[in-house]
Amino acid sequence: MLFLNYIWIIPLLPAFGAAMMFFFGRKLQKATVTAVCVGVVVLAFLVACGSVLEYTAWANAHNHQPYQTILYTWLGSDTGHLGYLTHDGSQAAFQADAGFLLDPLSSIWLLFVTGVGMLIHIYSIGYMAHEGGYYRFFGYLNLFMFSMLTLILANNYVMLFVGWEGVGLCSYLLIGFYFHRKSASDAANKAFIVNRIGDAGFLLGMFFIAWLCGSLRFVDVNVFAHLGNHSPETLKYITAATLLLFLGACGKSAQLPLYVWLPDAMEGPTPVSALIHAATMVTAGVYMVARSNALFVLAPTSMKTVAIIGALTAIFAASIGLVQNDIKRVLAYSTVSQLGYMFLALGVGAFTAGVFHVFTHAFFKALLFLGAGSVIHAMSGEQDMRHMGALRDRIPVTYWTMLIATFAIAGIPPFAGFFSKDEILWQTWTSEGGAYRLLWFIGYVTALMTAFYMFRLIYLTFYSQPRMSHEVEHHIHESPKSMTVPLVILALMSLMAGWLGWPHSLGGSDRFVRFLDPVFARGEAHVLVEEGKAGQLAAGEKEEEKTSSIEYLLMFLSVAAAGVGWLLADRAYAKADKGFAEPIAVMSPPLYKTLLNKYYVDEGYDYAVTGRRKVGDVRLGVMGLGEASSWFDANVIDGAVNGAGWLTRITATFSSWWDKWIIDGIGVNGPAILARMLSYPARLFEWGLVQWYALVMTAGLVGFVFYYVYH
Repeated sequence: MLFLNYIWIIPLLPAFGAAMMFFFGRKLQKATVTAVCVGVVVLAFLVACGSVLEYTAWANAHNHQPYQTILYTWLGSDTGHLGYLTHDGSQAAFQADAGFLLDPLSSIWLLFVTGVGMLIHIYSIGYMAHEGGYYRFFGYLNLFMFSMLTLILANNYVMLFVGWEGVGLCSYLLIGFYFHRKSASDAANKAFIVNRIGDAGFLLGMFFIAWLCGSLRFVDVNVFAHLGNHSPETLKYITAATLLLFLGACGKSAQLPLYVWLPDAMEGPTPVSALIHAATMVTAGVYMVARSNALFVLAPTSMKTVAIIGALTAIFAASIGLVQNDIKRVLAYSTVSQLGYMFLALGVGAFTAGVFHVFTHAFFKALLFLGAGSVIHAMSGEQDMRHMGALRDRIPVTYWTMLIATFAIAGIPPFAGFFSKDEILWQTWTSEGGAYRLLWFIGYVTALMTAFYMFRLIYLTFYSQPRMSHEVEHHIHESPKSMTVPLVILALMSLMAGWLGWPHSLGGSDRFVRFLDPVFARGEAHVLVEEGKAGQLAAGEKEEEKTSSIEYLLMFLSVAAAGVGWLLADRAYAKADKGFAEPIAVMSPPLYKTLLNKYYVDEGYDYAVTGRRKVGDVRLGVMGLGEASSWFDANVIDGAVNGAGWLTRITATFSSWWDKWIIDGIGVNGPAILARMLSYPARLFEWGLVQWYALVMTAGLVGFVFYYVYH
């Protein structure tokens, strides 16, 4: 096995490129930077392809088992010196390997992450050609690829968390690449802080899993989950663990209420937006939940939570995208909405459908972002769609490729998005319970909104009337080959990627489902049993025949939603001129203002956390409480301390004065001064000079003699 035994080299290749840039990049020529950083990603893609091909043959010979290779024990040891007690009282040794795992799930992520990442690297050659910090940008990209590949190939939760934190760090660096702009710096900080909230949940969930299962290896966790006959108390712990893991996924994959960082990530260069939003960082949460499917299916409460949060996020973000004017921000909210679709699928137990949508979404969303970058490049940096228009003939390659991606995301057959999105809606509809029908309706309305805002983008950018300035219009040009060739490749994938999951109802064999069966079959079967569909397992074909008419109806309604959204966008924006009216603004100005301001969620967080809005002179919010606490500490606590200090100083000063002037001055020095004063007359005659004493004695003797003679 030429490649499979060395899958650990896949993440090390971009790590080498990143190290080269950070140590020597400043001294290297652009051509060398390009050759190293793009070359290592191309090699990683080739090794990934070879590894997946070898794994397919290896799995057929080993009963479709996951392939693992463990280099060494990273944390802990086999001696158990880091031992702990599990929930059932047994002894376990904490151990985290530097280990790598390849199975159908990681194979899919590995292929599209390296493939799309490679195209984004190639695209960046042209896009960043005239930017400063060229080596630094590619160093960050390579480091991002290393972190994401570590996350994908990890064989345990600790290694996955290392990659998880790595992509968080790299997103901070890439979003804040233009660090001289305050908006970019603020967006990078926002992404980093919001993700830390989710990461805290991930850590707690990981501790729960170690305590429950006695191991953090995915294989061991799956064995524990598949044992069956778990006690009600154990199932409660599993529910708590999965909910905490999902909190981490909400942060990384931008679900309510932690989605706010993702739209602001548009402050980074466009290739960064494509890398973060398409196939890498934002799908990490989906990957983690899908990887933990054996635990999630044991926690119905967690599954319902995932489905509800996913559906609400999908329609919430889609409604905001209806009125946004920044071309990249429309796509950002589209990403949040599509991620909601993925979690909706995972929550109803359709893990394969959710992963399939991740796969197709990677291509058409990367294409949309890179296409938007090509538009911005042609428009000399302009991102506001109100200042675009009539670009169809000016940049034809960009137009046709973005149109294909729009067909795909809108769900128009036979483009890729149709197959994955329709499968999610179908699986949601067939889930038992009226609540799931409500979730289907939310997903259906979201599909209509998606078609509307995406064709709105197409019409405002490539059709309608030209609305740019004459100076910008004079410089409009198609992007270089290094940018357009990746667009064409992604356009082909946006068309054909969905064919891997061609459904049985349309005469296909759904090879994508069969490939993922070893990972998800038991979990999806468990969901069917929980929903009372055990008969469907034994008579799948009969069930399929029974529901095919409903499936065709829902399929037709899905395509109809895309058509209605397209038609509405055509009527509203096909001839849009300067100062055109938004239909939502005409129908309901308050609703338009609310959507344009994104439901004031950012302002709400700002009000609740930073407290920038004031009532009088009192700052509110968490930071306001912090300032109040700081004032209390400075003026009350420190005031009391300082007051005690001043009192001590005053007392000490008075004591010093009393000791100096009363005790020493009167009690000690007073008698001494009095004695000195009284002894002063005597001291006049006590000079201490022998000559003076002799003179006085002589004078006295003479005086006595004179007195005696006189008398």
